[in-house]
Formats: sequence, structure tokens, C-alpha cells
Amino acid sequence: MTERSLSSLTGEGNWFEDFTVGRTMRHARGSTVDEVENQLLTKLVMNTAQSHWNEDVMTGSDLGMGEGRLVFGLVTGSVVIGLTSQDTAENALAELGVSGLRFTSPVHHGDTLYAYTEVVGAVDDDEHDDAGIVTFRHWGVNQHGTVVFEGSRMVLVKRRSHWADR
Repeated sequence: MTERSLSSLTGEGNWFEDFTVGRTMRHARGSTVDEVENQLLTKLVMNTAQSHWNEDVMTGSDLGMGEGRLVFGLVTGSVVIGLTSQDTAENALAELGVSGLRFTSPVHHGDTLYAYTEVVGAVDDDEHDDAGIVTFRHWGVNQHGTVVFEGSRMVLVKRRSHWADR
């Protein structure tokens, strides 16, 4: 068995030095949100809103738009951010925060989500000479191209100059 270097396990182009302000990405994967994701997290956090739990009530309501239960917003956000992670956080040392989360259109069971990212900030970190702080603006769209999620995320990302194999 051959020994592989640690940096060979991550992709190219996702070190701190690669994240220039204005860079945009359409992430390769999509994910269909099924009942299991929505029901598990909604019940784990004890979100008792009928819009997430009661198919009968939601099928006939304006809020459900005749399509049934709504997916809990934090499930939507988690799926979208998860879709971005290979490209944005594969070389992360730490997730520093999320902010400005907006859920702009309903998501229902069976919707497929896709993610996009823009780099809106990349700065040195005074505490780490081997990494820098990147601020991303993420948005998610459904299979119809409707924006369903927007949010910002700060990540402490490794510098190639300190972490990549030489």
C-alpha cells in the first residue's frame, strides 16, 4: 500500500490563496430533500409548527400552495451549505459563523436544491499565519431556479503555503 500525503486527499483550488473576492461558483451536486431530513431535524429540535408535521392541514392551505408540508428552514440552509462544503471548506480549520440567513421561498418534500457561492471577503487572520478568513455568500435554488435560501458564512481556511506538501 502506498502512502498518500494529507493534502492529496483534498481538491485543487480551495486553499485560502484561491479565494479571491468576486469569485463565483456553481457547485456540482444537487440534493433532493426528502421527508426523512425534514421530519428528523424538525422533531429533534421540537419545532411543532403544523406546517412541518401535518400533511392534511398543509395540502389545502395557501402556505403549502397545495404541495403539502414545508421543509424546516434550517434543513434547507443545512442542505445548501452542505452542497458548498467540498468547494469552500475542504481545507477549513474552523467554521467561524453564519449570518444573514434568509429563506426566500418555500421548499417541499421532493424539491431538489442546488447551491451557488460568491467570495465576498478574504482577509488575513492575526491569530493564524497558516490560514485566513474567507467570507462566502451562499444561495440555494430549487429545481425551477427559484432562490429559496441566502446566507453568509465565515470560514478559517488553510493556506497552501503552509499546509500543502512540498
